[in-house]
Amino acid sequence: MTDRLPNFILIMVDDLGIGDIGCYGNDTIRTPHIDRLASEGVKLTQHLSAAPLCTPSRTAFLTGRYALRSVQVLLFLGGSGGLPPSETTFAKRLQQQGYTTGLVGKWHQGVSCEQREDHCHHPNLHGFSSFYGLPFTWFNDCVPGHGSDILSTVYLCVLVYLHIFSLLLYLLLLLLLLTSVWVVPFGMLRRWNCVLMRDREVVEQPIRVDTLPLRLLREAQAFIHRNKERPFLLFFSLVHMHTPLFKNPQFMGKSRHGLYGDNLEEMDWIIGQVTETVDSLSLSNHTLMYFTSDHGGHLEDKDATGQKGGWNGIYKGGKAMGGWEGGIRVPGIFRWPGRLPPGRQVHEPTSLMDLYPTLKYLARDTQPDRLLDGHNLMPLLEGTVHRSEHEFMFHYCGVYLNAVRWHPPGSDSVYKAHMFTPNFSPEGAVGCYHTHVCMCHGDYVTPQTPPLLYDLTHDPSESRPLTPQAEPRYYEVLEQVDEAVRRHRHTLKEHVHPEGPSAQMSWSRILWRPWLQPCCGTFPLCGCEEDAHNMTTF
Repeated sequence: MTDRLPNFILIMVDDLGIGDIGCYGNDTIRTPHIDRLASEGVKLTQHLSAAPLCTPSRTAFLTGRYALRSVQVLLFLGGSGGLPPSETTFAKRLQQQGYTTGLVGKWHQGVSCEQREDHCHHPNLHGFSSFYGLPFTWFNDCVPGHGSDILSTVYLCVLVYLHIFSLLLYLLLLLLLLTSVWVVPFGMLRRWNCVLMRDREVVEQPIRVDTLPLRLLREAQAFIHRNKERPFLLFFSLVHMHTPLFKNPQFMGKSRHGLYGDNLEEMDWIIGQVTETVDSLSLSNHTLMYFTSDHGGHLEDKDATGQKGGWNGIYKGGKAMGGWEGGIRVPGIFRWPGRLPPGRQVHEPTSLMDLYPTLKYLARDTQPDRLLDGHNLMPLLEGTVHRSEHEFMFHYCGVYLNAVRWHPPGSDSVYKAHMFTPNFSPEGAVGCYHTHVCMCHGDYVTPQTPPLLYDLTHDPSESRPLTPQAEPRYYEVLEQVDEAVRRHRHTLKEHVHPEGPSAQMSWSRILWRPWLQPCCGTFPLCGCEEDAHNMTTF
């Protein structure tokens, strides 16, 4: 029994602000179950997402590499973009080591198939033995009266292609988009894209919102119960805290921060239920539990009823704001009783990309791999080393390199240089309220020449840019950053997946193909409801 490989439970929430949690400084929202994980394990205070948006962040998390090496295009509607099927995820590697692997919750890496199975982007083909959850993201469209994320995305796509293509091509694209949007009944958007799947079968369309959180929880608990006698990996990818927010009567009106706070306390309860399941089965000492968010809170997500997005604490910016700290600094908590020291804090730079090599190491996977951007975290977590292997880290806004982080050897300082910054709107705001998310190109950004430089160790809020007069190492830092960027871009030329960004930006990849839309029934009249008798129990 002592030689048995450890279990892994990876819990990722969506759009959570690092300032939302008690153990990260919030004293007005109750998160006792997350706080317990931190007190019984290791808390990372400079844990970083590889991107401030869902899809590229999750791509990097799954593969241990910057998303630019793998995938860039993923549309909400049916299309063939997504995580390339030949890309390697930590789930694939663990499967090869004999693990039973499961994904419960949000996937958001594509599911569409063309003629051949090897063109699929479904979780089952990326190493997950079982999948129960949402193939896309969680849309406001899924709850009537909450607006439309899909139509907002159409608008943003028009803005992007206006910048990239000629006026004539833009007008043709605009005509196509307007035709598809206005001819198709608006009511079908919810039916087509609010989908619940079990493996490759659509089991509910559209999703019944009121019972979704509990169904995902029960599925995660059942997976643990089924696999308690063998090594398993569970990736529990919660729909919380993405909008639309849930209205569970058990939590409604209980927090001090409206519906968002109610949802946050519900999410904490769900995590407590998972932890209780692990403990009740006497699996604690043999299970590494990990908690994080895919990126920071969405500051612009608000309406007349109040704030619907998260709070990023002292950190500037939020979701989709490139390299600003509020969009990429996320919670990072590891719990493993008997293996990791309780109550330990690590202040060194770490990344969501570090999970891939960490899991490989713990699963005793010694087979060769492609170039990774993450590093094994176990020496830091256990306290056998006190310095991160990340000397440089690169922060992207879409396909554009936005900022670079440098942790000089022998120094406690962490410098960050911004190559450009998003133009907040309206004037004086801290966010891009006119477009709902910040854009990464053209008139939506301000180039910074020389780069805007901060010392995050002494100015984590990024409020006091360094100057040559105030920082003796100013020119040295910029030189080191420039050289690091040159080396990094060289690796992008040599270590990019053959179906990477340029291949996936082709028209054949990005245009909507209705026949690829997941559907129970006959498209476009899709519709089914999950049978309560077929739901997982334990």
